[in-house]
Amino acid sequence: MRFPWTSALLPQGVWALLATYFLASLAHFTHNAEYIAYYPNMPLWITRETVYLVWLAVTSVGVAGLALSRSGWPFLGAVALAAYGAFGLDGLGHYTLALCAEHTWAMNLSIWAEAVAGLGLALACTVFASRLFAARARAASWRGPSSER
Repeated sequence: MRFPWTSALLPQGVWALLATYFLASLAHFTHNAEYIAYYPNMPLWITRETVYLVWLAVTSVGVAGLALSRSGWPFLGAVALAAYGAFGLDGLGHYTLALCAEHTWAMNLSIWAEAVAGLGLALACTVFASRLFAARARAASWRGPSSER
């Protein structure tokens, strides 16, 4: 089933991974913002508000990727969506501040869910972008040098 707001230029698997990562990212950032005082060794300058602002900035990369795809730039859209997914790995930075055992079960779950979902999205979009690039290269070589002007 295709939703009216989805782009036919993105595979359905990418849409599923995008939705999964979006929800995992939202859950992690929300948990981080609401329980910021309980995250071990967090710098004092990181506040509830800054966490939400960073989430908006990260999510804007994904929105830009969707806009590029819908605007007829599927390769650039896939690259932006891959970058959006790669941002999910940044949550693993919590473990540079404190060991896994120092985080609660919910903290670890939200960190790892975001990281795994983000990595899945980044890999899928990288594969999709490479296929688009290869198809474009094949099409260009098929036309031959006489079509260049």
